[in-house]
Amino acid sequence: MFTFSPLQGALSESAASQSILELDGGIKVLVDVGWDESFDVAKLKELEKQVPTLSLILLTHATTSHIAAFAHCCKHFPLFTRIPIYATTPVIALGRTLLQDLYASTPCAATTIPPSALDEVSYTTHEPSSDILLQAPTSEEIATYFSLIHPLKYSQPYQPLGSPFSPPLNGLSITAYNSGHTLGGTIWHIQHGLESIVYAVDWNQARENVYASAAWLGGGAGGGRSQVIEQLHKPTALVCSSRGGEKPALPGGRSKRDEQLLEKVRSCVARGGTVLIPIDSSARVLELAYLMEHAWRSDSATADGQLKSAKLYLAGRNIHSTMKYARSMLEWMDESIVREFEAVADGFKRGNGAADGAKQGKDGGPFDFRFLRLLDRNGQVDKVLSRDVEADAAVGTVILASDTSLEWGFSKLVLKRLAEDAKNMVILTEYPSVASDTRPSLARTLWNWWKERSEQTSDGANGSAALEIELTDAQRQALEGNDLAIYQQWLAQQRQLQTTLQSGGATALETSGDVADDASESSSESEDSEAEHQGRALNAATTMGQASRKKAALTDEDLGINVLLKKKGVYDFDIRNKKGRDRMFPHPVRRKRNDDYGELIRPEDFLRAEEREDADGAEMDQAGKGDGRDNLGKKRKWDDTAASGKNRGSGTAKRPNLTRNISDDVEMAVSEDVVIDELDGVPADADEATIGPSKLVTTTERIRVNIQIEFIDFSGIHDKRSLHMLMPLIEPRKLILVGGTTDETMALASDCKKLLTEGSIDIHTPSIGMIIDASVDTNAWVVKLAPTLVKQLKWQSVRGLSIATVTGRLLAMQKDLGMSNDEDMANKRLKTEEQSDTIAEVEAEPTLDVLPTNMASATRSVAQPLHVGDLRLADLRKAMQQSGHTAEFRGEGTLLVDGSVVVRKTTTGRVDVESIGLPTDGGPATMFGGTFYAVKRTIYENLAVVAGA
Repeated sequence: MFTFSPLQGALSESAASQSILELDGGIKVLVDVGWDESFDVAKLKELEKQVPTLSLILLTHATTSHIAAFAHCCKHFPLFTRIPIYATTPVIALGRTLLQDLYASTPCAATTIPPSALDEVSYTTHEPSSDILLQAPTSEEIATYFSLIHPLKYSQPYQPLGSPFSPPLNGLSITAYNSGHTLGGTIWHIQHGLESIVYAVDWNQARENVYASAAWLGGGAGGGRSQVIEQLHKPTALVCSSRGGEKPALPGGRSKRDEQLLEKVRSCVARGGTVLIPIDSSARVLELAYLMEHAWRSDSATADGQLKSAKLYLAGRNIHSTMKYARSMLEWMDESIVREFEAVADGFKRGNGAADGAKQGKDGGPFDFRFLRLLDRNGQVDKVLSRDVEADAAVGTVILASDTSLEWGFSKLVLKRLAEDAKNMVILTEYPSVASDTRPSLARTLWNWWKERSEQTSDGANGSAALEIELTDAQRQALEGNDLAIYQQWLAQQRQLQTTLQSGGATALETSGDVADDASESSSESEDSEAEHQGRALNAATTMGQASRKKAALTDEDLGINVLLKKKGVYDFDIRNKKGRDRMFPHPVRRKRNDDYGELIRPEDFLRAEEREDADGAEMDQAGKGDGRDNLGKKRKWDDTAASGKNRGSGTAKRPNLTRNISDDVEMAVSEDVVIDELDGVPADADEATIGPSKLVTTTERIRVNIQIEFIDFSGIHDKRSLHMLMPLIEPRKLILVGGTTDETMALASDCKKLLTEGSIDIHTPSIGMIIDASVDTNAWVVKLAPTLVKQLKWQSVRGLSIATVTGRLLAMQKDLGMSNDEDMANKRLKTEEQSDTIAEVEAEPTLDVLPTNMASATRSVAQPLHVGDLRLADLRKAMQQSGHTAEFRGEGTLLVDGSVVVRKTTTGRVDVESIGLPTDGGPATMFGGTFYAVKRTIYENLAVVAGA
């Protein structure tokens, strides 16, 4: 059984993606936890209901539409963090930076508390505010949530673990394949019993500068194949996104697309304008950053370049971490990126002072930027824009800023500053979706305006008329007065309900800025379930009554045995007639702090006694006076530097300086070309985080937009040509289309019916919340084996599996259901009509028994032997080498043995053995018929021969 239900992103303008896959036995798999720029909590209500029944979670892309709601679910859905989550390493790393950027850029991501929930705890005449914000997860909490995700590699089957409340997975297997579009983007293959499901949304078959093509045809070097790889071929169900299904293929491919973007940039920079390119902060930003940096490198090498005098910036709250992760995951990118990095590394390995090596090293690696400056603060962006205005010479500027929706991030700030100047330009690189029915995003408004102007003019140029748009600015404001009291009452109720109704784990609702006391520590469940549930119900009723007392503090009865920790001077607690956690002394478990490299180590914990005294004395001296003259003769800390330049060279350092961040020669060479300017001295934003309870305050203003608007598709999504080419090659038995608008989905469904008429497949186009049955069209029956037949079975072992051939006769055995022997005898004696209704229903149970002697000889000649198993060429090579033969790989899927026998394995699993017919002289090759027969014999030994009799 296989049912599919889209929770978001089906027949909708919103790009958010969430889907539920339910397999046989009640196994539920959630794929993606996407959101959109509206941050509407109502769109997550159905997902919240499904959380207690989920078995595992799969993530496909590190984009807002696929992962934006992940931190919200971990923070506010109690059981969500107990569900096993699986994704590739880039999706984990870049998803972490994306959500940290998201919550640091806009308070709207925290979402507001529904007014109905506040009315339940409000017992004052004051009307509660409707804009009280939920607690947003901190950067540390987001890092903790992403550390719970299990990393996977491409093309490696994995049997996941189910959640504690999940039914047995019964051999469920998941495999990740490259989908293109983003770094670490995934096409999931789910195998369970007879079901082979391929979940592929937002994939790209075309190779790009940074990202390799999707793995349908092998990806990378195998992109030229004409057949889909065996693992993704003929799935029982294919879940595919229809977004981009009506997009025509761009003439000229990637190079033409890149050249169009650079032409627009050159035209604006030449007249001294500023170009704004809205981008995301984790996925497609790598493609654009790489393109721009290498365009500037190429232009600086020419004498008449137009870009070398222009400034290039990349703005994002967490952009430094994103680029750091990108430099460490080059192996997940296209092969051209790997070759470029290896060429740079080889240049540095050459002799010191070599001219070619120095020249190669000067350019740096793929993401070692020489021209692109990274900005992560409001002050830096303001200074860049102000410097451009005050500059006497007309110097162009290009700013890549997050986010693509222009609803939050630095892109909104830059657009506001550049909107009125006609020489400036904004280039949209993705088709903006519609997240809200009431108000489209700024990016969608500008895109609609560009489309209207393009249709009116033959060349697509914008006219001179300006456009007025409405900008909404969202800010946090600390709660005061009655709003603060209502919020504390609501928070206390939620904390107590979660602590009471959910066993184990600290509550996720509190931070140090909200309440003074800590959460109750984790505890074990009571063995007496009925009494425990009754106690929980009473505690819940008590909690509801506490809200009427208009206080957030908990009494001694509410704290229970935690009173020993929460209150001072309390040392006794009556445990008589108590059960479960109330009979055990509470022990607070402090979580260890971890970073990307493991558990954090505090250097002060490893100081010697004299070093600790010196350190304490030095801190006291520095607090009193800062000249440091009294510290002569004392040991310095590892990260201390000399106070003046004359003291730096006075002696040799006995210990290395641990504050150095440069780790290799490539970064050292690139850092020498970086110019330190006033941007590095801009202080951090003071209003990045508001501590404590707060509410959302929005202000609206109208601005006049006279800026030029252009659109060049850099979304990296499959187009109509790719879909029409691959669908007949994939040959799915059932096709489910999601992730697109109504027009796109219906048009693609109509095209697929024409392309796949021979297979007569079922095409489903479900809407949001609709459940469709996409089970495999196979009838299966349970057959009982007779004991005499079981004794005759001969089992063979193949790669951990036991295989046996069965030849028997199917018999229909009679069995009575629901009757004892006494009832059976009574029914035999009573033959009356009145008592005939009490006779149990008789059912025929098929049983496979041994064949009679006269039939065994007839069936022996009919049944043909079969070879069962999957032969790997690597295993065959190892076996041949152990037998004394020479075996080496020659090309992809070709094994050469003793220089005379070639073994090939096709994409369909067929093994072909070819020989030149000349066995070598001497050695094991000449024994028992030569190399050819030795190879055949080794192949048969690794397969199970299933005979017919």
